[in-house]
Amino acid sequence: MTTCHLTVQDGGPATWVAIDVAKDTQEVLIAHGERRERRIMENSLEAVTRLVEHLHRLPQPVRIRLEPTGVYHRPIAYRLLQAGFEVCFVGSLTCARYREAHYTSWDKNDRKDARVILEVLQQGMTMRYIEPLLAGWHDLQEISKTYWHVTLARTRVQHSLLTHFLPLYWPEFARYWRTSRSESFVSLLEAFPTPQHITAMTEDAFVEAAWAPAGRKVGKTAFLRGVYELAHRSLALPVGASTTAVQRLRLRLHTFLDLSKQRATLEGWADALRSAHPDYQLLQNVPGIGPVFALTILAEGGDLRRFAHHRQFLKFCGLDLAKAQSGQSRGYEQLSKRGNSRLRCAFWFAGRIAVRSREHSVRDKFERYLALDPGSADRRRKSYTAIAAKMAQIAYAVVTTGQPYRAYYEHDFPIGSTPINRAVEAPATSQIMLEPSTGPSCCVEPAERIAHDRR
Repeated sequence: MTTCHLTVQDGGPATWVAIDVAKDTQEVLIAHGERRERRIMENSLEAVTRLVEHLHRLPQPVRIRLEPTGVYHRPIAYRLLQAGFEVCFVGSLTCARYREAHYTSWDKNDRKDARVILEVLQQGMTMRYIEPLLAGWHDLQEISKTYWHVTLARTRVQHSLLTHFLPLYWPEFARYWRTSRSESFVSLLEAFPTPQHITAMTEDAFVEAAWAPAGRKVGKTAFLRGVYELAHRSLALPVGASTTAVQRLRLRLHTFLDLSKQRATLEGWADALRSAHPDYQLLQNVPGIGPVFALTILAEGGDLRRFAHHRQFLKFCGLDLAKAQSGQSRGYEQLSKRGNSRLRCAFWFAGRIAVRSREHSVRDKFERYLALDPGSADRRRKSYTAIAAKMAQIAYAVVTTGQPYRAYYEHDFPIGSTPINRAVEAPATSQIMLEPSTGPSCCVEPAERIAHDRR
């Protein structure tokens, strides 16, 4: 793992380098001693090589700081790290706030940004930079991002089908699209895109032709006969089977199926990469976290052990609480949302899934939080937010400790009621509670310990 922390014997770097990253050219500002030099570097291997050779001739050690811009900074940072330099970065928001405070203006340009970056670097307001290619999770990150974009594209196609094509050409058939993984529904719709394609056939001929595209279903014959009757009662526009409109509908259906195949391929790649990885297996033991969410957590969060405390990981996800306060005015605590948005999204949906199942501490926390005002929609939203933060804390705990998730930590203590999935251990628990040698006082924990464990 590569970080931006190096041990410097003289108390600080001898040369400071600030790079304002752009798509085609970079503004480079170098400071050593009382001297400053400005360079304009092209985004090419030759230009980066010349910069590396020049930095090696300057007083050592050298600390380089760059402002991340999209992914344009990664090839430059990789070359600088390979050359042995210390590389760190700072967020764009930090530079913007510093520039407004220092220059009393929001006006910006490349030269000014380079000066701001250099001053922020010299004051030590930097963050760790970890290159995924050097850290070993570049492939996983690329799979996760590609999966994200494929899913977004697939969702757009799905919405266009549900809000445009089906209302025009088969409005009654939309009721059968119940889940986001209804490839069999789309396959059937691609084979018979309008009711006219069905009514032109006999009922038995339609059942035989639609048997394979319909996929696996309970009571498939009854389902297909119901679809046949529905086609005769449809309010759809009477368009011809070979019109441009129907061809366009089939094109969108084919695009949806192709994106579904791409997503399945990416899921297979991710599972092959991480099937033997202990962190991947541990995360899937957490309620609500499946292969996709485990992939997202490891790809976006990297090695969670680099965070010294779970609060640092919560801040990295943007799940930390922030509050605006000035004098007697005190704002409400709310999520800062200044972190990785994909991790927040993953933990949010994982929490929504986890609270639907019972017999674990996540559902227990959700019910206790919601019990204060069960009918309040705002309280329910805040409960889901609290669960998302708890999911992030659980993911951090299982990865850093290497221990699988336990539904209730207090199961180690024979107190209270026994959940359904532990009911088989009730006789053993009763024997322990009734042993004369231990006594009731040995089996009851203080209330503070119980409350701490349940949290």
